[in-house]
Amino acid sequence: MAPRNQRSDALSKERIVETAIELLDTGGEAALTFRALAARLETGSGAIYWHIADKSELLAAATDHLIAGVMAGVVDEATPQAAIRTVALALFDAIDAHPWAGPQLFRDPGRSAMPLIFERIGAPLMALGLGGQTLFDSASALLHYILGVAGQNAANPRLVPDEADREAFLGRVAAQWLQLDAQAFPFVRQAATQMRDHDDRAQFLFGIDLILAGIAAR
Repeated sequence: MAPRNQRSDALSKERIVETAIELLDTGGEAALTFRALAARLETGSGAIYWHIADKSELLAAATDHLIAGVMAGVVDEATPQAAIRTVALALFDAIDAHPWAGPQLFRDPGRSAMPLIFERIGAPLMALGLGGQTLFDSASALLHYILGVAGQNAANPRLVPDEADREAFLGRVAAQWLQLDAQAFPFVRQAATQMRDHDDRAQFLFGIDLILAGIAAR
């Protein structure tokens, strides 16, 4: 039998995590099993357990790895507001591309991914001069908006029937809303005219700007 250090070096934790991300991106959380992972890595399950205790730890490690890469790629901006927008859009795009990551962030918020995100949101707010409860509340509002909207946006395609695309699905919903009583639902009927063609990403950024404007007003 190979010595412990040789066996550990034969298969790195980073390679396991990167392969786990590939499985998650392809088939979601249900597709990530140690059997599937071992088959993809052409190794035995025991070699994986050498590095990862269970599926929960693997999901957390995959999320940490993903978010760390996203945050490392975020460029410095000239203003705190621009920095927050850049971080927000980077997270929106990452969760859109990796829908499994959104729920995992809230499932294990003590991991490095969540503190890293919170720091990248809170530090620009500190640069704006916020402090104390206002700083915490502002950062928390941004954090929950970013992850909540990004997570819901990533989950939306699973709500659309397989045979329908996004525009067709939203078009049917809009048509249903337009049939509602005009006096009881005046706003909903007006919103229906814009539902099918709206840009989720642009709408998300509009919400970020609203929050930042509210922070500035205070």
